Amino acid sequence: MVLTGKRRWGALIALALGVAMIILDATVVNVAIPTMVKDLDLTTNDAEWITAAYSLVFASLLIVAGRLADRLGRRLIFVIGAIIFVSASVLVALSGNAVEIIGARALQGLGGALMLPASLSIINAVFVGKARAAAFAVWGATIGGMAALGPLVGGWLTTYASWHWAFLINVPIGIIVLIGVFVFVPETKEAVREAGTDIGGIVLSTLGLLGVVFALIEGQRYGWITSTAPFSLFGMTWDGGLSPAFVSGVIGVVCLVLLLVVESRRLRAGKVVVFDLHLFRIRSFGAGNAVALIVSLGEFGLLFALPLFLQSVIGYSALETGVILLALAIGSFVASGAGAALAQRVGPVRVLQIGMACEAVGILGLGVMISTSVTGWALAPWLFLYGMGVGFATAQLTGVILSETPVEKSGQASAMQSTARQVGAAIGTAILGTTLLVGLGINVTNQLEDRNVAPPVAEQVTTAVQQSAGTVIPTLSQQPNGEVLVEGASVGYAESTKWVAWVAAAFVILGLLTTLLLPRNAARVESEGYAPPGSE
Repeated sequence: MVLTGKRRWGALIALALGVAMIILDATVVNVAIPTMVKDLDLTTNDAEWITAAYSLVFASLLIVAGRLADRLGRRLIFVIGAIIFVSASVLVALSGNAVEIIGARALQGLGGALMLPASLSIINAVFVGKARAAAFAVWGATIGGMAALGPLVGGWLTTYASWHWAFLINVPIGIIVLIGVFVFVPETKEAVREAGTDIGGIVLSTLGLLGVVFALIEGQRYGWITSTAPFSLFGMTWDGGLSPAFVSGVIGVVCLVLLLVVESRRLRAGKVVVFDLHLFRIRSFGAGNAVALIVSLGEFGLLFALPLFLQSVIGYSALETGVILLALAIGSFVASGAGAALAQRVGPVRVLQIGMACEAVGILGLGVMISTSVTGWALAPWLFLYGMGVGFATAQLTGVILSETPVEKSGQASAMQSTARQVGAAIGTAILGTTLLVGLGINVTNQLEDRNVAPPVAEQVTTAVQQSAGTVIPTLSQQPNGEVLVEGASVGYAESTKWVAWVAAAFVILGLLTTLLLPRNAARVESEGYAPPGSE
C-alpha cells in the first residue's frame, strides 16, 4: 500500500519520532550516568555496563528483528518494539540498583532493535518517488540530529530535573509515536510467507554479532588478547589468562562464518533463511553496505572525544557542551530539507559524496581549531558543516542501499545496513578510543617533561589522565606545581584530540573513495502511482 497526502506525512512524523526516541536515549544516558553513579552508589563497572548492555543487545538483534518485520508485519514489530522500549524506560527510571538498571537497559536494546529496521522498512514499502527520497532524508537527519541533540537534552534534564527524566521522557514521546503509527501507518509484510523458521540462523547471527560487538566495545578495557582487568557480571568474575574480549571475538567470528555456510546451504535447498545472502549480489546493496561500515568508523568518532575535551580541558559543563554540539544537529536538519531536492538534480550518489566530503572537511576543520583556548563559537561553523554532511550522507546512503532491493525483503535489507553502521561504529570507537589513549600517553608525557616535570611525576599524571579520560585534569591544580601540571596535561589532551580528528577524517575519506564502487543510477526513479510488489 502506497501512502499519499496528509496520511503519508503523518506516518513519517510518527516513525521519525520513534527513531528519535531510540537515538536520543542512546546519547542522553552518557550525560546522566555520572549522576546515576552518585545517587545509586554504582561502581565504575556498573556504569560501563549500563551503556554496554543496551549497545550489545541492540546491535546483535537487528538482523533477526528485520527478518521478523518482513514475515510478521513491519508495523506490528515496530509497535511491539515501541511498547517494550517505553516500558523498559520506565523500569530504568524506577530501578534502585545496578542489576535492575542493566536488565532494563538490555530490554531497551531489544525494543530499539525491533523498531529501527522496521521503521526504515516501512518507509521503503509505503513511500515512492520523490516522497521516498524526502522520507529517507528526514530519517537520516533524525539520526544525525538526535545524536548531537542528546547531550543537550540529557544535560538539561539531569541539571534541572533528575536523571530519572532522562528515561521518563520516553513515555510521552512513545505514546505520541504509538498513536501516530496506529492512525497513519498501514501494515505491510511479505506477499507470500515462506514456511519454516531458520532457528540456526537466528542463533548464529545473534551470538556472532553479540560476540564481535562485545569484543570491539570492551577490548580496550579488558585487553585485546590477554586479560588486563577483572571482568565481573552478576557476581561472576573472570580474571587472568585470555581476555574475555578476545574469547568473545573469536566465538563471534566463528559463529558468523558458520552463519554464512549455513545460510548458503539453506538458500541452495530453497529453505527459509534469516538473511538472504543473494542481496549482496545487488551492487548498490553490497557496495552501499561497505560504504556504511567504513564511513561509520569515523562518522561519529569525534563525538566520542570532543565532549570529554570540552569539559575536561576547556571547562564547559555538560549542558554547555550540549549547546555547542547543537550546531551539528542544526546542520543535519538543514541538510534534510535540501538533500531530497538536490538529489533530484544531481543524483543521490553525488549528494552522498558531497555529504561525506562536507563531513571530512568539517572534521579536519575541528582538528585544526582544537586548542586549549578554543571557544564554542570557533567550533560551531565546523560542527554545522559536519552536521550537514551527516544529514546528506546518511539519508542518501540509506536510499542507495535499498534502491534496488525487493520491497518484500526490505526488513532484512534495512536491518543489514543498520547492522553495518553499528558494527562500523563499534570498530571506530575501539580504534579512536585507542588513538586517544595512545595519544595521551605520548603527548601528555612529552608536554609535562618539556615543562621540566620529573619523569616519575609525569608518568603518574599521564596514567591518571588516561584512566579518567581527562576528567582528572582540573583537580591537578591542587597538587604541587599544579598550574604546570594542568597546562601540560591540557595541551597534551588537545593534541591527542587532534589525533582522533585526523583518524576519524581518514576513515570518512576512505568511505568517500569507496562510494566510487556504487552505480551512478543506484536510486531508482519511481512515479507517484507505482506500488512496489509485495507491499500490500
